[in-house]
Amino acid sequence: MPDNAQGGKTGISQGLQVCAICSTVSKFKEFPDHCPVCDNAIRVRKKNSLQRTWALIITAMIFIIPANVYPITFLMKNNTLYPDTIFSGILSLVDSDMLVIAFIVFFASILVPFLKIITLTFIALSVQFKWNLSTKSRLYAYKAVDWIGKWSVLDLFVISIMVSVFDKGTLLLVYPGIAASAFTLVVIITLFAASSFDTRLIWDAQSNDS
Repeated sequence: MPDNAQGGKTGISQGLQVCAICSTVSKFKEFPDHCPVCDNAIRVRKKNSLQRTWALIITAMIFIIPANVYPITFLMKNNTLYPDTIFSGILSLVDSDMLVIAFIVFFASILVPFLKIITLTFIALSVQFKWNLSTKSRLYAYKAVDWIGKWSVLDLFVISIMVSVFDKGTLLLVYPGIAASAFTLVVIITLFAASSFDTRLIWDAQSNDS
């Protein structure tokens, strides 16, 4: 691999590799398969990283459609089922003057999942087609997605809050809808998509850092 755009030498050009577990830097010629500190199996590059990331992104794109279109919950009152999608739940919160909670639900359950998919797609496209864009900007965007992904379970927690605060009279039963499973899969798949992407591909594909 060529040296980076700033003219400095890359780790691989110097025969260095870093362990993903303990962050130990070692010579891959001396320790080709395992970290000398924690004995974790390491590679200079994640194998088929871009292909796996694309597969997971496309899968997330597929599941995010039913997650937002189909009911996420069914609330039963007086033997009548009231279906609610994520968006209709937000509208119910707005109608109940719970604007803060409505904003939190919108941010965590609609905006964040879409932004994660869009950002990962953009980064993967830029690597796939070797777009001459800012390396640092893409790396910061990836780190933001990866950081948000660590809090993705909050999305599911917010959905449970949304269900509990619906004001439809005496609440007897709550049934999960198909969107609940789809939404959970989107959260998990985007987590795996971010973790499967090798950020070093950004530097590999970059000829000039803008």
